[in-house]
Amino acid sequence: MKIAARQASPIRFKRTLLASAVLLAASQAYAQTAAAPAGEEQTVVVLGSRSTAKTALDTSSPVGLINMKDMQSAGPLELGKLLQTLDPSFNFSTTFISDGTDIIRPATLRSLGPDQLLVLVNGKRRHQQALVNVQQTIGRGSAGTDINAIPLSAIHHIEVLRDGAAAQYGSDAIAGVINIVLKSNVNETAVSGQIGTTKEGDGDMMSGSVNRGWALGENGGFINLSLEARKREETNRAGVDSLRVSPPRVTQRIGDSDAKDAYLWWNAALPIDKASEFYAFGGFSKRKGDSSGFYRSKGDGRNVPSVYPEGFLPNIRTTVKDGSFAFGYRRDLASDWKADVSINHGMSELDFHEKQTINISYWYEPKPGGRPGEIYGESPFEADTGKLKFNQTTFNADVKGPVKLGGAEIFVATGFEYRQDNYQIVAGDPVSYQYGRTNNPAITIKDQNGGVAASGTQGFPGYTPATAVDEGRHNIALFLDTEYRPFKELLLAGAVRYEKYSDFGSTTTGKFSARWDPTKEFGLRGSVSSGFRAPGVQQKFYSSVSTNLNQAGQLTETLTAREGSAVTTALGIKPLKEETSRNASIGMVLRPAKNMSLTADVYQIKIKDRIVFSSEISPEAGGGPIANVLNPLKVGQAQFFTNAVDTKTRGLDIVADHTTKFDASTLVLSGQLGFNKTEVTKRHSPSSLLSGEQLFNQAQVTLIERGQPRKHHVVAADYTLGKWNVNTRANYYGEVQGEGFSPLQTWDAKWIVDASGRYNFSKRTSVSVGVNNLFDTYPSEWTNGGDFPKLGFKYCWETCPFGVNGRSMYVKFDTVF
Repeated sequence: MKIAARQASPIRFKRTLLASAVLLAASQAYAQTAAAPAGEEQTVVVLGSRSTAKTALDTSSPVGLINMKDMQSAGPLELGKLLQTLDPSFNFSTTFISDGTDIIRPATLRSLGPDQLLVLVNGKRRHQQALVNVQQTIGRGSAGTDINAIPLSAIHHIEVLRDGAAAQYGSDAIAGVINIVLKSNVNETAVSGQIGTTKEGDGDMMSGSVNRGWALGENGGFINLSLEARKREETNRAGVDSLRVSPPRVTQRIGDSDAKDAYLWWNAALPIDKASEFYAFGGFSKRKGDSSGFYRSKGDGRNVPSVYPEGFLPNIRTTVKDGSFAFGYRRDLASDWKADVSINHGMSELDFHEKQTINISYWYEPKPGGRPGEIYGESPFEADTGKLKFNQTTFNADVKGPVKLGGAEIFVATGFEYRQDNYQIVAGDPVSYQYGRTNNPAITIKDQNGGVAASGTQGFPGYTPATAVDEGRHNIALFLDTEYRPFKELLLAGAVRYEKYSDFGSTTTGKFSARWDPTKEFGLRGSVSSGFRAPGVQQKFYSSVSTNLNQAGQLTETLTAREGSAVTTALGIKPLKEETSRNASIGMVLRPAKNMSLTADVYQIKIKDRIVFSSEISPEAGGGPIANVLNPLKVGQAQFFTNAVDTKTRGLDIVADHTTKFDASTLVLSGQLGFNKTEVTKRHSPSSLLSGEQLFNQAQVTLIERGQPRKHHVVAADYTLGKWNVNTRANYYGEVQGEGFSPLQTWDAKWIVDASGRYNFSKRTSVSVGVNNLFDTYPSEWTNGGDFPKLGFKYCWETCPFGVNGRSMYVKFDTVF
């Protein structure tokens, strides 16, 4: 796995750093290729610079490289989990009982938010997801990129830029940029199949893929297609529920949900002549998830005992549809200049369907004209609860080439971008959101306990006509990139970008970077930049009513109010504005030998007016201005998006590699150390009714500061002898903390070790056997969780860096013909 630079800062490195430094000194490997082993071709990267492609060690900013061999040697079949396994700057937290976040999990870089990471495919901006993470999980309040919508079978390599790059690539590139480069091989078919299971005998996984390339014409044209399908059964690590049922039994589903995934992707180019070509790429995916909500006991006011005498577990069925298509034209111009014009459209859709549910207000609604106390006693037990849709269209026109000024040659790239974003919420079936059949709040409907009956379906109440929306915005951008070598050993680069949005105004960002190599063995690099992130249309227009746990641990109707609504206006919450950032990094590159390299980069990211999802705002117990706003709406609490905090992230990334060639074998050792620390430096509120501490309470501060590991390291050994290959990789996840559902809880740091062995029957056919989480390591138990462990929450919930599945095993077959 070829990678670069990781995370830390003024943090106490202590024993972890010392132990890892010993491993590094012993020699490590292939995060960034120092010199490719004999017979292997070094892959160059294009990310971070629009000039000539460079190797990962020659860039002015840290860029990591993950190739097909790295992906083949790792066990995960999902792109998100694979990146987390191979790159310690990347986090892909496990989620459950989190509605749509169970199937679209949050992907982050350098412990920032999912929407502060920009994802490209073949160098073109990829659209974001429709889902907004509104539950108490990593990435709360964000709508990032659905990284798992891209199949591994279509990927040639992945480039990871760990540096602020908004001045180069636009909004969202605060933490960095990931560029996924698709396969372009021709005249061969690659077939892969994998089956696996966990030590507990659940979570059975089956996956198969076919990749085929064909030549188009005789001038290098091609079309490459990838077809992939995967089926994953659920895992459940819930403990027994001793609080709500007797005798105690398991009532929750805590683990990976059932999932069925299908993908079709392509990449193509058709030369017109020696100087120009058309190109196209994209893909479609459809993924179905089957997860559950929070258990309703038989005596709960949200249950009807005559229907569910033992209580029930609402079943949330989700379908994710994702599609993209890019088409463009490239041409070589005079004097080594090149032009590129393209249009790129992407869409993300998330459909919700609730099963094993009930609308309590339908059931207990008094029957008009009936006898006293007579109720309807009827309700559907499943319903469509709505859809979220996001689509984006981007047009780019770029030119680049050298400009000679006197005796100097400056590389220049400039271009124009137009982007249109649109967000839509589609209401669910009436039963999924109505309060009784007439949806009349003036009617009092009581549940089995005499309280006010809940509206809508249990588990995931549907989106209502009032929350439905179909809105969008557009923006334009102009950029200028330059690179100049005043002499051979020194590279200077600068970028400036201007963007204007239809809804909140304009912004200008800039970046300066430098690379100095006084010798072939040693180099210094650094950069400073300003950046920004525009509010997502998902954050601006999202609204819903959901059932969440309040601070007292009770299920409560929660209103998510959108920007400009009556609720946010009454509470004094202003419209969203852009986040701004200041990035700085400095690092060194050391190549003491052809088979060894070491890089170290220190960085700082300051973000002002960071957009967050507020804490749950509850009415005053004795009445007051907040109660006057919320009580007429029959909701127990409200939350919304707002520019409420400033943060500072500091980190250190260390990457080293060493390759040893023996007479008949090769040993590659690798070490990647990531340290970082994020702090909320300020909480502020535009409201006269709410302080910054009320708007964003300590539980949410803890989620940002400690919800992701401050230390994440990856050390690996890869040994090849003849037809045999053995790979062992260990991931160290530092401790995490959370207090969203209980007093402050610390989950201890853990090592997760994966091992695989592969036998190559020929250069084109192989069989692999692997074990993930070899030592069956679990998160530390939730000891400070109050009643939650009694409900079956044995381990973690709001923050689970490596999940709760324990050991898993797999067998994989690969062939090319």
